Amino acid sequence: MNINTLEKLSYYKLKEMVKSYCVSGLGKNLIDKLEPSTSMKNVNRMLDETSEGRKLIDAGYIIPLEGVFNILPIVDRMEKGAILEPNELTLICDFLRGCRKIKRFMENKEDYAPTLNAYAENITDLDYIEEEVNRSIRGTMVDSNASKELKKIRKNIDICEARIKERLDKYLKSSGNKAYIQEFFVSLRNGKYTIPIKASFKNEVKGTIVESSSNGSTVFIELESISKFTSEMAMLKAEESIEEYKILAALTDMVFEKLRDIKINIEVISEYDMILAKAKYSKEIDGIKPKLNDYGYTKIVKGRYPLIKNCVPLDFENGNEYRTLIITGPNAGGKTVVLKTVGLLTLAVQSGFHIAALEGTEIAVFNKIFADIGDDQSVENALSTFSSHVKNLAEIMRNSNKSTLLLFDEIGSGTEPNEGAALAIAVLEEFYKRGCITVATTHYGEIKNFSSEHPDFENAAMEFRQETLEPLYKLHIGRVGDSNALYIAKKMGIPQSIIEKTKLYIETKKYDYNLVKESKISKEKEEKTQAFEYEYQVGDKVLLLDKNESAIVYKTRDKLNNLVVLYNKEFIEVNYKRVKLELRAEELYPADYDLNQLFVSFKTRKRERDIVRGSKKALKQIRKESELNVQWAEEGR
Repeated sequence: MNINTLEKLSYYKLKEMVKSYCVSGLGKNLIDKLEPSTSMKNVNRMLDETSEGRKLIDAGYIIPLEGVFNILPIVDRMEKGAILEPNELTLICDFLRGCRKIKRFMENKEDYAPTLNAYAENITDLDYIEEEVNRSIRGTMVDSNASKELKKIRKNIDICEARIKERLDKYLKSSGNKAYIQEFFVSLRNGKYTIPIKASFKNEVKGTIVESSSNGSTVFIELESISKFTSEMAMLKAEESIEEYKILAALTDMVFEKLRDIKINIEVISEYDMILAKAKYSKEIDGIKPKLNDYGYTKIVKGRYPLIKNCVPLDFENGNEYRTLIITGPNAGGKTVVLKTVGLLTLAVQSGFHIAALEGTEIAVFNKIFADIGDDQSVENALSTFSSHVKNLAEIMRNSNKSTLLLFDEIGSGTEPNEGAALAIAVLEEFYKRGCITVATTHYGEIKNFSSEHPDFENAAMEFRQETLEPLYKLHIGRVGDSNALYIAKKMGIPQSIIEKTKLYIETKKYDYNLVKESKISKEKEEKTQAFEYEYQVGDKVLLLDKNESAIVYKTRDKLNNLVVLYNKEFIEVNYKRVKLELRAEELYPADYDLNQLFVSFKTRKRERDIVRGSKKALKQIRKESELNVQWAEEGR
């Protein structure tokens, strides 16, 4: 199957959902490797296996898969010549016990699950390996009873260790040693039994310094009196390791001899884990095994898209009386979900998954499935949306045959409508001649019309409640849908005259160019007349066309047609043609507003008011400024 199609149809997300029901990594690995089968016989077998697993679950049986682990990494190490560790042998033992339980569980389940019952016959019961491992291994260690020699060695180790502790206890209890001892306990350091001695007395104690404390106040000394026993202990420990290695090697050889049988057990248990995960998923979605065919006919009765909870069930049919279905309807009306539902349910069935649908559903098994859904625009490759769609179509066309399901979303879109529609019709016709089963969505009327006339094409529409603009997400086969653009435009406030004119243009394609041209000329003439006749007044807010910023008129137009405006706290002169009226002064300020305030600072306005009312302070300030001006003038001479 095409990887791009599997991704677009969210096939890998569906597999993750099913994988979550696995008990072990064995089943999960198998689902990771699972791909839709193109063999109708194989698909039927996988669906029957799922059905048998579902029967066991529905009957209340608890399949004993607990304790079954993924031992493939251990098998891999063994094949490379490694001697297995005690914990690895324990896992092998647990796995074999799990296999034995499954085999016994399936022995009397022929009536419920004949195929799964037959698989259990391939499981080899290796209980003697279980017994030997259980006798020889305790937890993560080799048990002393694994061999007579190991038991003898460990007994000697215990005796040697007791002698060492006896001498150390005697040293700690001696009153003559109390002055030397830092802490009254035995400390095992670097595999040696030591006494914590005060550093200042290290030369007073006969023995070997093994380690010092971090601050140097304490030294850990192995006493000379036990050195003979520690050497003996080291030899016994070496003998113990050799004997343990022999036992582990023997157990590993025992397992290795039955490696072929163990691998078959792994395969069977992996299949059981995967099949029962499919069965649990089927139970969760109340799934069914649909009827199958290999001639392209698909009928879905109340089918539900697996990745949307509480979705509207889909009724769908294609491949019998018609082989190409053209779906139309408004945006966000569910057209794309229909494509994904048909595609994903088909992929699910071809993977042995039950689907959420009602009895009467029939699914075709295809050799190839292609989907061109969504925008594959590539910035890196400079491909536009249209180019990417055409590239996909060309690739699909090279690989399609009579056993191919095609799913196209908005076919022919992304370019000039007439060319896009014509190209889409030609492509759909070519796929039809090749025997493909096609489902495509479109907004193009030309494609709808072509589908209506073609004997092996059929139209379908997504239902839409016009009163509320609410999509119903229901597919109505045999009906031509539209985008409801005019209805939506009217509901959103577009005048009825525009709606009527739009209908006229759709029907006749005759546009009123003269009326448009005259309206444009009249508007330009009106604007020019208004601009010429208007006399700018003090206080008007205008736009400086050269700067694209606002200013306030300070002086009206002079004989040279220039205005003086206040711009950015400065007075500048500008020709009246280089400004555009934004707001009249009468719109900006009240009738009795003092426009002088716009151009004179508050300080200056206050001083003028003070002079009018005869303020002595203001008059004194004026005289002072006059005297300074005279002084500066004389100095300038």
